[in-house]
Amino acid sequence: MIDLPAFRGRLSYDTALAPYTWFRVGGPADVLASPADEDDLAYLLSALPAEVPVTVVGVGSNIIVRDGGVRGVVIRLGGRGFGAVETAADHRVIAGAAALDASVAKAAAEAGIDGLAFLRGVPGAIGGALRMNAGAHGGETRDVLIEAQGFDRAGRRVRFDKAAMGFSYRHSQAPDDVIFTRAEFQGRPGERAEIEAEMARISAAREASQPIREKTGGSTFKNPPGGKAWQLIDAAGCRGLVVGDAQVSQMHCNFLLNRGAATAADIEALGEEVRRRVLETSGVTLEWEIKRIGYARG
Repeated sequence: MIDLPAFRGRLSYDTALAPYTWFRVGGPADVLASPADEDDLAYLLSALPAEVPVTVVGVGSNIIVRDGGVRGVVIRLGGRGFGAVETAADHRVIAGAAALDASVAKAAAEAGIDGLAFLRGVPGAIGGALRMNAGAHGGETRDVLIEAQGFDRAGRRVRFDKAAMGFSYRHSQAPDDVIFTRAEFQGRPGERAEIEAEMARISAAREASQPIREKTGGSTFKNPPGGKAWQLIDAAGCRGLVVGDAQVSQMHCNFLLNRGAATAADIEALGEEVRRRVLETSGVTLEWEIKRIGYARG
């Protein structure tokens, strides 16, 4: 048990994490903590002994929790304390880390703020978008970020402007121990109807080309320089490939699926087999885009 007498959020022990991931797989967290707000998060981090591991999960759209679970404290930022989205002067948008990317795009559109419509096509929440420079349909987080805020492992507030984030393709250089809590974005003036039409186009394109109604985790592998991961996977004969109850999507072969009874080990093994076959056929080593956390069972 962890002694946190002033913690105001929710705290539970040996809690299943599978329901919090889009794959619906994975073992339990030793401790699952959902802080009430930023002050509560700062207290939690400062009160935890330094040797206790801390892991952050968002809405679980881009993560595999391994079957053995996650040691230490898993922090999940909830929408009530961290999901607000506000629009401000000069076509700015301020969003909490738990705000869905699509919700940020919608709020911007309603305020006549252009430049953030690409977020409609990004599964997940703002915290993950900051951590991995999420992007889709020609836009990336680095294109619109003004500043990100969060807390370090000691519970101290930290701020990063765009340059300090060190963004590259699906990556940021922000310290691993930072938990982002909010971000400020810069848009530009636009017409609401035109922005909403662009978002509708993005949504329709995603619906038509991606298995978004399946138990999946979004794009599995990063695109290699000058290429497309799905094309390499297809050329390696992996479309529809099955390991256990995990399958490479027939619709879009850079997506892995839990057909219903897959374990995290099935999904990860399938991904590694895809990587092996792509390397064998094309000489390209695919890099995981999905984050894998925790320990294998046994």
